[in-house]
Amino acid sequence: MLPSPQPSPIKGEGEICEMERSKILIAEDEKNQRDLLEGFLKKEGFAVEAVAHGREALQTLQKNLFDMVLIDYKMPELDGLQTLREIRKHYPDLPVIMMTAYGTVETAVISMKEGALDYLTKPIDLDELLLMLQKVMERSNLIKENKELKAQLQERYAFTHIVYGSPKMEEVLGLVARVAPSQATVLIRGESGTGKELIANAIHYASPRSEKPWVKVSCAAIPETLLESELFGYEKGAFTGATQRRMGRFEEADGGSIFLDEIGDLSPSIQVKFLRILQEKEFQRLGSNLNLKTDVRVITATHRNLEEAMKKGLFREDLYYRLNVISIILPPLRERREDIPLLIDYFLKKYVTENQKSISDISKEARALLLRYPYPGNVRELENLIERAVVLCRGETITTQDLPFHLKEGPSEQLWKSPKKEKSLPESLEEMERDSILKALHQHQGVQTKAAESLGISERVLRYKMKKYRIHFNEGKE
Repeated sequence: MLPSPQPSPIKGEGEICEMERSKILIAEDEKNQRDLLEGFLKKEGFAVEAVAHGREALQTLQKNLFDMVLIDYKMPELDGLQTLREIRKHYPDLPVIMMTAYGTVETAVISMKEGALDYLTKPIDLDELLLMLQKVMERSNLIKENKELKAQLQERYAFTHIVYGSPKMEEVLGLVARVAPSQATVLIRGESGTGKELIANAIHYASPRSEKPWVKVSCAAIPETLLESELFGYEKGAFTGATQRRMGRFEEADGGSIFLDEIGDLSPSIQVKFLRILQEKEFQRLGSNLNLKTDVRVITATHRNLEEAMKKGLFREDLYYRLNVISIILPPLRERREDIPLLIDYFLKKYVTENQKSISDISKEARALLLRYPYPGNVRELENLIERAVVLCRGETITTQDLPFHLKEGPSEQLWKSPKKEKSLPESLEEMERDSILKALHQHQGVQTKAAESLGISERVLRYKMKKYRIHFNEGKE
């Protein structure tokens, strides 16, 4: 696109308009009308190129980029409709406005059906033209922003950007890469916090449906009484408070994908309706007998044991087999410990940037605690720990003082002890004393005065023993 002139006010609007940056192609066989439009739009700050007929317009489009096209309805060689059809074949997103002296409703309808964004009748009102161009550019900018946003989301959720280093996750992502281009239903299984939604995002954005709707529903977060209407929609008057028709999430996802998280929490009645969608690709809104078709790829996730739920009669067996076409099982973080150092560094960089901190590293002792911890909450828990540490850290290095107490008293506590061997009596007594101090500090949220009082010692003695046993605990509540 050519360099744009400075913006100028639109007549009668009193506001500065950004559409002067736009480049316009005019196809008009009448020289006087062509020169008038070209001169007027150039005066308003547009970059303009004008041609005499449709074939020349198509040749010009091959050489240069334009933001919109003005076409006369009646031209020699190729008329306006023929030119419009050719533009739509090769430039489907290029806005086209039809100009015609035959301003009948029929002409307008034909132009719009062939893909014209709008039309103007001759003689052309120049103020009306400017307002129309403004609307066209606003629409074009919205389309451009939406495309950019989708591209950013596609880049952000690409499975190639998932942080991992373990063979188990490499196997999972290899399966994701093979599954994504298909239309198969996918069931993602794993403990809470393992990244099931992240995998679902990766599948959708690597699929042929990536430009279509991507709808997410948490089945556990919506009350059972509302979930059915949320998924399938409802008609006006279907129940008290239903004052108008509402589209359900399956309708919203038509042509794209839908992600149902915690599918194991669906009630038996909704399971039946969901099964029908999977089998027949159709459903009914609440309060309606009309069958609606939907073309949706279904991706589900659960942390529950569905096989056990089937045995107890809580989950339908036929639905299970419909969902379990492709099963992706995410290993817990404790089973892929090779990923922990990579995730620590990733989350550290992320939250240092978000919180505008000058933290550059994690101390050797703090990193050792983080590497040793079993993470019952998986990746989500690790992320929360790093975010907390970044927020609380006062210096440039995260230390053990920035980590919560349970990391120090759990399995990670072994880092502070010598390798197991037969302890002498003094060593055993010291260990008992150290454990008592830790419990007292934890009980009183790190307030040393109260902890010392509960232990029956002075605060000065407590500080001495904390130093002796290398006990680090933040004062005050965590």
